[in-house]
Amino acid sequence: MKSLTVLILVLFLACPVLAEDMRSAFKKAKADYKAAVEEKKESKKRIFKDRASLETMIARLKADIRSLKSGVHVMEADSEKLREKESILSKQQSKHDMDMRELTGTVRVVARDLETVLRQSQLTARFPGRADLLKPVLNKNRFPGIDDFKTITDLLFQEMALSGEVVLEKGSFVNNSGVKQSGDILTIGKFTAAYRTEKETGFLRYAGNSRRFIALSALPSWHVRRSLDKYMNGKSDVVSLDFSGGAALKQITHKSSLIDQIKNGGPLVWPIIIIGLAALIIAIERSVFLKRVHFNTDRVMGKVNELALLGKWHECDKMVKEGKGRPVDNVLKAGLYARAEGRETLESVLQEAVLKELPRLERFLPTLNIMGAVSPLLGLLGTVTGMISTFHVITLYGTGDPRMMSGGISEALVTTMLGLAVAIPIMLAHNFLSRRVEHIVGDMEEKAVALTNIIHREITLIE
Repeated sequence: MKSLTVLILVLFLACPVLAEDMRSAFKKAKADYKAAVEEKKESKKRIFKDRASLETMIARLKADIRSLKSGVHVMEADSEKLREKESILSKQQSKHDMDMRELTGTVRVVARDLETVLRQSQLTARFPGRADLLKPVLNKNRFPGIDDFKTITDLLFQEMALSGEVVLEKGSFVNNSGVKQSGDILTIGKFTAAYRTEKETGFLRYAGNSRRFIALSALPSWHVRRSLDKYMNGKSDVVSLDFSGGAALKQITHKSSLIDQIKNGGPLVWPIIIIGLAALIIAIERSVFLKRVHFNTDRVMGKVNELALLGKWHECDKMVKEGKGRPVDNVLKAGLYARAEGRETLESVLQEAVLKELPRLERFLPTLNIMGAVSPLLGLLGTVTGMISTFHVITLYGTGDPRMMSGGISEALVTTMLGLAVAIPIMLAHNFLSRRVEHIVGDMEEKAVALTNIIHREITLIE
């Protein structure tokens, strides 16, 4: 209670001071308020002024934005056009690059082919340095130019022009002994080359690696050598040419003889050759024998029939006895000895005599027939053995190298060829000799019938 009283007392004493302070504070606050209001008005004016400026700036910026957006659209359109143009130009450039690479590759391929042609051409022996002109064109690190194209075309036209020239000049070549030799060298275009020395004339082949001529290991035939000599001397316009690039001339050096073929035929060739020789001996012996028999048949039987018509039987007997056992004499002898018999008996005796002589006439002909049948069978047997050898080689080594199979194939073909070559003449000879025997037998039968008629007529007249 006391404390409350003290508090009230203090407040009462302080009120005048507080009121004075409140009035001062109110005045100051009022002044601050007015200043604040004025400042607010000024700030508001500035804000409105800045707002107008900002709105103007915003409007200008919006216009700039619209202008920039329009420019962006234009630039995007231009950019799209430029990208399309870039794509087109890129494709064109790629095409041009591809064309250039293709052109460069084509030029190098042509140059490579031309280099091969020049190195293999015998005309390079006269112009040994022309193939080296293509080395810059073949350089992969160098782009070919107009000069390179001109070099290629010049070399092509030169090769074409030289291909139509015929040149005879002194030169050097490698002879058959491997020694360098000088002589007359004839070059006929790019096809054929020949040489002539004091001792021989022959053909040359061109070695591209060494760029020089080499004589073939074998000389051509006499007729070809003579033709070359006359052509080189200007006495003839006919000469042998090889348009196959040397393949025809190689046949001169690789031409196999009959002995070489026989050696390649294997062991079965020798039985075929023996059969052929034996058949040849038989055919010659039979031909001579049958020719002599046929001649004697016509002569002796004609003479005997003439004597029989005159009734000179003694002379007939004498002539027959001098026949020395020839077939026709044996037949006539049998007929004359049986001339006293009847007609049927006489005919039987003569027929028996003819049949008795038939084996002598047909001697060795069955053997010849058998040889003709056996020869192709031996050739077929050689073919089978050769193919067996070939398949054996294929089993061991495969088919990578055809030369390893050539032995068996050669044996198969050679034996077949020799078997047929022997069999065909044998069969022809057998057929010829058989027809010859038939003709002789027919003549003997005809003359025997004539003798029978003469003897029968003489006996009828005597009776």
